[in-house]
Amino acid sequence: MRRTDRLFALLTTLGDHNLHRAEDLAAAQNVSLRTLYRDIGRLQSSGVPVTGTRGVGYRLDRATTLPPLTLTDPEIEALQLALAIVLETTDPDLKSAAATLASKIDACLPLEGAQQAADWQHIEHPFANAARGMGHLPILRAAIRARQKLKIVYNSPDATLRSLILHPASLEHHARSWILKGWDETENKDTSLRLDLIENADALPALFTPRG
Repeated sequence: MRRTDRLFALLTTLGDHNLHRAEDLAAAQNVSLRTLYRDIGRLQSSGVPVTGTRGVGYRLDRATTLPPLTLTDPEIEALQLALAIVLETTDPDLKSAAATLASKIDACLPLEGAQQAADWQHIEHPFANAARGMGHLPILRAAIRARQKLKIVYNSPDATLRSLILHPASLEHHARSWILKGWDETENKDTSLRLDLIENADALPALFTPRG
């Protein structure tokens, strides 16, 4: 049985909200106790409210459980943007709920395409100012599609403003931190820019040919 099928069957069994012994759950799945404990851990790390301890048993708390969903990349981006906005709210309860929801979503996202640690090491707080710069998204997306040069005014790490001509290549996000990647024509090198540090972005009439 595939792991995804096994996890779904385990979730179905726990769906009665009763306490189940680990030995019984393992026997029903025809797996070892070690595998059962790993599967329980995977469910918990994905945000499924499974509680219990080894040697006693496990139960599914009464919380809303959504069916498996398949999201497109644009849908994930929209969800990330919505969370970024809510995470900037001053309402403590709403902000806390958004943070836990963000953690559950991140636990379910595939790791493929995740950025190297160096790409994010300059971000002290993943959620800080995450919604800043989102107003530039329409211009950035349009420029990427049209292969149109951008004039960017950017807040550098040394707290100074600098201007550059960018050949935009892609927009990426991780934990609601958004990165614009492309070729910096001004300094003749590849670059990654945080959207929350972009002060201004203007589309230029000049087009560019993608490198490589």
